[in-house]
Amino acid sequence: MRFSMNKLGFIAALCLAVLSCSVLNAQTSLDAIPFAEKINQTPNAQIVDVRTIGEFSQGHISNAQNIDVRSSDFQQNVAKLDKNKAVFVYCLSGGRSASAMNILSSMGFKEIYNLSKGIISWRAANLPETIEASTPKPTAVKEITLQQYQALIHSDKLVLVDFYADWCAPCQKMKPFLVEISKEMKDKVVIVRIDADTNKTLAKSLKVDALPVLKLYKANKLVWSYKEFISKVDLIKRLRIY
Repeated sequence: MRFSMNKLGFIAALCLAVLSCSVLNAQTSLDAIPFAEKINQTPNAQIVDVRTIGEFSQGHISNAQNIDVRSSDFQQNVAKLDKNKAVFVYCLSGGRSASAMNILSSMGFKEIYNLSKGIISWRAANLPETIEASTPKPTAVKEITLQQYQALIHSDKLVLVDFYADWCAPCQKMKPFLVEISKEMKDKVVIVRIDADTNKTLAKSLKVDALPVLKLYKANKLVWSYKEFISKVDLIKRLRIY
């Protein structure tokens, strides 16, 4: 098949346009260390914490601004950012910031980076957080110590620990059937739910870097660990193995 020079030129221009669009609307999800490195490599990086103000006040990445992705004026506020410069978004575990990344892309932002597993993975990687002096400090919450955690998992039954957060959609989806399992299998298993967002030190020491996270103990020893959502049927199958 022969093409005229005009047709070849048109095809080349079309391919270049498609390639340019894919480059100009780059969306990239990064783990904590590469995310931090990319921020450090970017002068005056635009960092957006898309959590609630309450979560933000408990600790956030330095120089981040808080724009809640679930607020009605999210698009109005992010429109004030420079669309031609890189934007870094994050939330607690990566779900809300992934949604924010899609919104920013639809608004014409050219380069967007998402902290794939959220600030919980940032903490697990021992990266720094900050609380602005002007930000009201949250009411102190007594965290579960590692020693107290060891006491919680000490039982003659199986102990299933569920690390969750109130803003984690899969966590909330699992909550009802975890309650059901705790009643249906009460002779076999004890279920303990721990808010990872208010027990940051414990979550960090146990290397909880995503949500939800399930940890199953038998005779005080970890026998199974699982990240992300699992169905009730699959979870019961796993519990029945031990």
